[in-house]
Amino acid sequence: MNDAATSHLTRRPRFRRAETAPAFRVTDDDVAIVRQIARHRFVRSTHVAALVGRSIDRTNDRLSRLFHAGYIDRPRAQLDYYPASGSSPMVYALAQRGAQLLVERIGMDCANVEWSRKNREAGRPFIEHQLEIVDFCIALQRGVRHRTDICIIDSDMLIAAFPEQTRNSRNPLALRVSLSHNGSVQEIGLIPDMVFGLLFADGSRRCFTVEIDRGTMPVNRTDITQSSFERKMRAYLAAYAGRQHEERFGWKTFRVLTVTTDHHRMRSMMETLRQLHGAPSPGAALFLFAVRDELWAGNPIAHPWRDGNGRACRLV
Repeated sequence: MNDAATSHLTRRPRFRRAETAPAFRVTDDDVAIVRQIARHRFVRSTHVAALVGRSIDRTNDRLSRLFHAGYIDRPRAQLDYYPASGSSPMVYALAQRGAQLLVERIGMDCANVEWSRKNREAGRPFIEHQLEIVDFCIALQRGVRHRTDICIIDSDMLIAAFPEQTRNSRNPLALRVSLSHNGSVQEIGLIPDMVFGLLFADGSRRCFTVEIDRGTMPVNRTDITQSSFERKMRAYLAAYAGRQHEERFGWKTFRVLTVTTDHHRMRSMMETLRQLHGAPSPGAALFLFAVRDELWAGNPIAHPWRDGNGRACRLV
């Protein structure tokens, strides 16, 4: 039997755990890997390498061992596209044993969830949306890596500083507003895709919510009871006008960063926003827009975002 055939027979299965897990000792670095996976819900192997500061080869080795030992999952929804793009980085999620590991090692509260069931039920659109959120996180970290004048305040740190009532709520990031439309009032729930802050050398900070738009939601709809990006912008404007960011988050102000698919869709969003308040719109300054591929290729911190009035703005 030649070497290639031997390698094929001994290679571990991609989406099924090996009958005999590889022997290894769980290290503090492995706990850090599992924690990052738990925090971001779904991550690619390349994401993990960037988040923990390791080479991709070494990261892939530990991910493989953690998967076959049952600490993390490889969601099978990847099979929707994996055969056509076999070189794509593997996607990982937290498994039940990994949740228990985090409880025992760092006291993280994540054990009372059926993670493996949730991973099986997650569809490809949801997973891909979560992966794009992590893409933004990685680009953001890359943007401040060599700067000494600013640093990132991640969502966990921001939530830890929220008012106690918000911290103890079911979802600390949730906002709820009432929108009037055609004589009726509609209750709208709003949960940002992520939040972060930028901390400056003088101790001041700027806070941001992030919306990752994959182009699947209509920009406009006549029926406010149906989802649209216009309804989301209306909800943010209502929350800001009601100063919910002060009451729930303890923020003096914030901006909404929207990452979308192309310039045409971005212009459509900006025009819709201007129509809500007229042009130039004071409310339009709340929102900043950018195109995904340009943002990933560059630096979100230095990127010339566009506000709702079309003016170029940077985050710092």
